[in-house]
Parts: sequence; structure tokens; C-alpha cells
Amino acid sequence: MGRLEGKVAVITGSGRGIGRATAELFAREGAAVVVNDLDPEPAEEAAQAIKDAGGEVMVSTDNTVNFEEAERMLSAAANQFGKVDIVINNAGITRDKTFHNMDDDVWDFVLDVNLKTAFHTTRAAMPYLREAAKSEMKADGKPAYHRKVAFTSSTAGILGNAGQANYTAAKGALISLTKTLARELGPFHINVNAVAPGFIETRLTAAKQEGQDIGVPEASRQMALLLIALGYHGKPEDVAKAHLFLASEDADYISGVILPVSGAMLGA
Repeated sequence: MGRLEGKVAVITGSGRGIGRATAELFAREGAAVVVNDLDPEPAEEAAQAIKDAGGEVMVSTDNTVNFEEAERMLSAAANQFGKVDIVINNAGITRDKTFHNMDDDVWDFVLDVNLKTAFHTTRAAMPYLREAAKSEMKADGKPAYHRKVAFTSSTAGILGNAGQANYTAAKGALISLTKTLARELGPFHINVNAVAPGFIETRLTAAKQEGQDIGVPEASRQMALLLIALGYHGKPEDVAKAHLFLASEDADYISGVILPVSGAMLGA
């Protein structure tokens, strides 16, 4: 029996990278999974991989920067699978510029994708998490089980990072949001935690090519290795395993924590 047997998980930004690794792992552990990504092609690819492995999955291409689309995604998940137990706010993007060169468009875009999606998705989930728990408390005196909310933050949100004022502001805000929601939602046995990945091999950290908006200069990639005690860059699966632990019953008494997944990166 899987660690998430019978659970329903909504995972934003799960067409690629950390989100996809998390969706596939959750499905292998018995969860029905909602793969959410704005890009339909990777979303469908991720969903097909889950189906091929025998898992239950549905695809959402809703843009949760808009609250109405977040509501639509959560409603569709509940209609398809009967409930929602776990929400993983993983959608993220980078657009790096030094602060004095950063305009409102670049600032707003990164804050929207990294922070507003998490705000809207979690808020849209409240009828299926908080209200469901309230109904159980009224009937039986306590929630039937622990429901889970998690955020993918970043060690950059803890340490700061030159050239990423927008990204670090958003990821730092997720840390504060985690701590506040853990307090607000704790009485309903809704655990709220965050993982803070360090240098993880994804398309956002691949060697940056000239003219690309995303990626990291190769010199910076190599410099990062000097700060990682384990001596190698992490993989999406490393972060997925941390999300799995926090979503499982093993973490029912853990809430409000920020879990670095960084290979003992200096300072993280």
C-alpha cells in the first residue's frame, strides 16, 4: 500500500521538473493526481507517463494567476475524484535582472507566477480542505484526518541571490505565508509546510544560452558546486521525496516548517 493511497493531490507547475517528479512519485504512492501546467504538451506527457504506470490523473491547463481559473481547477479535481486532500504549490519561473535594471513587467511576471498562483490555488482549495474539516468537526468533534498544503520555495528565498530580487522576494513571501497559514489552518488539521530546494537540475538552472530568458551561466553553475557540501547538484526527484514525506501521514505532526533540500548548501 502506497503512502498516499486514496488521497487526491493537486500539483501546480507539474508538466516539467520538480512538479512532474512530484506528480509521478505521488501517483506511484497511490494518489490520484491533477497535473497543472499552462503548457498543454508537457502536461499531457506527464499525465500519460502516470497513466502508463497505472496511476489516476487528470490534466489542468488553468492559469492560476487568475483566481477564477484556480477555482475551476479545484472544482474539476473534486468532481473527478470526489475530494481534494493535498495541494502542492509548485509553479515557478525566473526572469533575472539586477535590481537597478528591473522594470515593473519583469517584477510583476515573476511575482505572479511564483506567489499569486500559490495564493489563488490555496485560497480556491479552502472549500475542499478547511470547510470539509469544519463539517467533520461539527459532526464528530474533530477532522477525520490531516489534509496537506505545501509550497516550493527556494534557498534563494532564505539567503538572497544577486540578480534575483523578484524571485527571492516571491520565494521569501512563500516562507512567510507558510508560517502564517500553518497557524490559521492548524485547528482544522491542515498541515502547511514548504520545501526550499537549493541548486536542482531543471530547465531553470540549465546552462544559459545567449538570448534565453531562463537558465544559469555555466560559471555560476560551477560556482554553486563549491557551496554544496555533498558536491553535486540535486535532482527533481530529491525535492519530490521531500514533498512526499510532508504530504504523508508520517508528517501529520509537522507544520510550519521550511525544509531545505540543498545538499548542505552553505548557509541554507
